[in-house]
Amino acid sequence: MNLTEMANEVLEPLGFEVLKVSVSGRGAKRRVHLRIDRLDEKAVSVDDVSRASEVFGLELDRLDPFAEAYHLVVESPGPERPLFRPRHFERFSDLAARIRTSGETFRGTVRNVDGRRITFDVAGQTRSFDLDDIISACLDEWPERPR
Repeated sequence: MNLTEMANEVLEPLGFEVLKVSVSGRGAKRRVHLRIDRLDEKAVSVDDVSRASEVFGLELDRLDPFAEAYHLVVESPGPERPLFRPRHFERFSDLAARIRTSGETFRGTVRNVDGRRITFDVAGQTRSFDLDDIISACLDEWPERPR
């Protein structure tokens, strides 16, 4: 069972984007971590986190994917917000991000998005990557105002 797909199925209709679902620990110490954002790109509120937690928690209870107890943690994107869609990079243009490709890890400022081609300023040099070549990316600075 894919927890990310399950989370998307129940949370997207409520206006949430699932950024990350991860599971850590074992047995009674198992932890399910869900990171969400709003599809309308407004700031995630405490009420949003509460609602997503309740709905996803009920779906986990219904499907019962774990034999043992678990602890569900739901969070807003936070300062290390994952970037994995072209719109994510557009939204946070001119901010620094940490990027990992198959050959390297670097810090660069998001400069341009052209389809699935993302351009960064890396130490004064322009570097472009196809989104499929980026293994992972996350913000490395937080905007002064929510975006």
